[in-house]
Amino acid sequence: MRRIKSLLHSIYHFHSSIISNSIAAGLHRTMATAVQPISPSNTRLGWIGTGVMGQSMCSHLIKAGYTLTIFTRTQSKAQPLLDIGANWASSPHAVASQSDVVFSIVGYPSDVRHVLLHPTSGALAGLSPNGILVDMTTSEPSLAIEISNSAAEKSCFSIDAPVSGGDRGARNAALSIFAGGDESTVKRLNPIFTLLGKVNYMGGPGKGQFAKLANQITIASTMVGLIEGMIYAHKAGLDLPLYLDAISTGAAGSKSLDLYGQRILKRDFEAGFYVNHFVKDLGICLRECQNMGIALPGLALAQQLYVSLQAHGEGDLGTQALILSLERLNNSSLKSYS
Repeated sequence: MRRIKSLLHSIYHFHSSIISNSIAAGLHRTMATAVQPISPSNTRLGWIGTGVMGQSMCSHLIKAGYTLTIFTRTQSKAQPLLDIGANWASSPHAVASQSDVVFSIVGYPSDVRHVLLHPTSGALAGLSPNGILVDMTTSEPSLAIEISNSAAEKSCFSIDAPVSGGDRGARNAALSIFAGGDESTVKRLNPIFTLLGKVNYMGGPGKGQFAKLANQITIASTMVGLIEGMIYAHKAGLDLPLYLDAISTGAAGSKSLDLYGQRILKRDFEAGFYVNHFVKDLGICLRECQNMGIALPGLALAQQLYVSLQAHGEGDLGTQALILSLERLNNSSLKSYS
């Protein structure tokens, strides 16, 4: 009996030692991962969607020395990035299988779902444990939460991080980034975010998307006000370049004025942000308003004015093309300034 007790005692201590050592090793690995700063030498990046915004954003990462693997629906559009060192992958899954952090910036929520959550070709299916998804598309908060939950089931992380600043902000690495998700993960990603602009932590999963939607509501009404002011000033016989310069340093000054005032005068409607995508954003905002039980009439008006541009086949123009809608309403034109 004594021999049996002694044997059991030895077995107990042997297993206890193994468990303790395993826990300690696991904690050590976790702590090492947590504190290891992200840098080009230890972090492989992936990028899905190299459109108007993505092109410039990717170029900043490549120039900073990161290994970058990219996928976009039309490979030829990614050629400028391939020429400066990006690697091509044939699918979002292939991007993720070669990356530690995967960014996406695509068009619509349906695109986000497809490139990230598709069971065979999606990025999450190809991501290794502890990998991170960062969706920078303006999308639905509920989808951001779903992606976060799906990532957690795979021992991965997901951050919703939509951006504001348009094509100029992307080129100048001056984007406002609205981040939602695990705060420590957002902080860990900061070395990458700082290459693109300024990151603002907004709260848990989905909060980045809510912040971006509120941002879009503000922009929508600001754009309507800017263009209505221009129509009014034109009808009053004011010199529009002089007028815009005069208001730029007063209370009516705005980022929208800085970004789009001169473009409107020059009839430059090239997309820094597509009308089609803005209508999508404002539609998401209106659905969220209905869910919240709130009425935002300025948002509804702006959305209808932008929808009218789509009705005239102008959805692929930039948001500054709103001037066309107001010109039609007033049987007036600012073409003389171009």
